[in-house]
Amino acid sequence: MKKIITIAFMSILTLSGCSLLGEVNSSLEYADNATEYVSTIKEFSNEVPALSQDAVTDTEARKNLEKELQLMKTEIEEFNAIEPPQIAEGVHEKIVQSNQQLSDGIELYLNNIENGQLDPKALEDSEIMQSIDNITSLAKQIEELGN
Repeated sequence: MKKIITIAFMSILTLSGCSLLGEVNSSLEYADNATEYVSTIKEFSNEVPALSQDAVTDTEARKNLEKELQLMKTEIEEFNAIEPPQIAEGVHEKIVQSNQQLSDGIELYLNNIENGQLDPKALEDSEIMQSIDNITSLAKQIEELGN
């Protein structure tokens, strides 16, 4: 009888250990994806203001700006579609909320470009840069997921 109880107990420990290991792996994978996404956001925030400035007088720069804005919208959608592990749900929700503001700001800026209202100063003061700041400020929480 003791052998059966010991075997049952060991089986339960093994199964829960596998579940725990799976959660840890999922958390690490999510942290890697989120860190990469934050890097993409930072790169975007560094490139777009200069592109916006150049786009005022250069048609090719305007096309590149529109392309970068569209690519960022795609990145946002792809990140939002990630299924976070339970431990990262709070951080993911904060990023998704900021992503919605970022996406809305990008859409508004794209509409302004289409309507001939290209203003680099408006970009700096827009929801785009504020949302980027919100997302990058979550980087420390994301790093903690990987530790």
